[in-house]
Amino acid sequence: MINIIAHRGYWKSKDEQNTRIAFERAFDNNFGVETDLRDICGEIVISHNMPKGNEITFDEVLQILDGRNLTLALNIKADGLGEKISDTLNKYSHKNYFTFDMSVPDMVVQSKLGLRFFTGKSDIINPPIMYREASGIWLDSFYSDWFSESDISSIMSDKKAICIVSPELHHREHSKIWQKYKGIKDIMLCTDYPQEAREFFNE
Repeated sequence: MINIIAHRGYWKSKDEQNTRIAFERAFDNNFGVETDLRDICGEIVISHNMPKGNEITFDEVLQILDGRNLTLALNIKADGLGEKISDTLNKYSHKNYFTFDMSVPDMVVQSKLGLRFFTGKSDIINPPIMYREASGIWLDSFYSDWFSESDISSIMSDKKAICIVSPELHHREHSKIWQKYKGIKDIMLCTDYPQEAREFFNE
């Protein structure tokens, strides 16, 4: 079964991305979420762009999650958040998560802190950085659908988890690519269309 990750929550209009309603809808429908972490005034908040101070906090997202063992894919948008991320996850005893997309120095810090992090592999970044230390691969395709089933198999043979970035996140058509991965099990898919993906992959 493919683990469906709702990109910025399960939103139905763009203005719902990374908001309380998107997280509530995702968790209530048993989807994990991908979301963006930044900091402002000493607090970790959810924001893809520079925060203004009115964003939902990371603490609030974990309160909404309310102990459910759903995957959190934490896109790190600012350096120096590692200790506070670790403390917040421990506060809610949440272990089903991974961080990704941080700078290389911050990746080193998070590795030393024992955070579960994924390294990126894409048509821009190849080979991936700190592959040996990483728990998994954030498998992305910015400009083309470059990777194959054999690439996925090679990563899995190294006992690394995989989260595939669905093509629509980069404004490309997704249905043909989804068809390529339909028979592959035990991977994650980050998508803007979580309900459609669930019906397609897990019918």
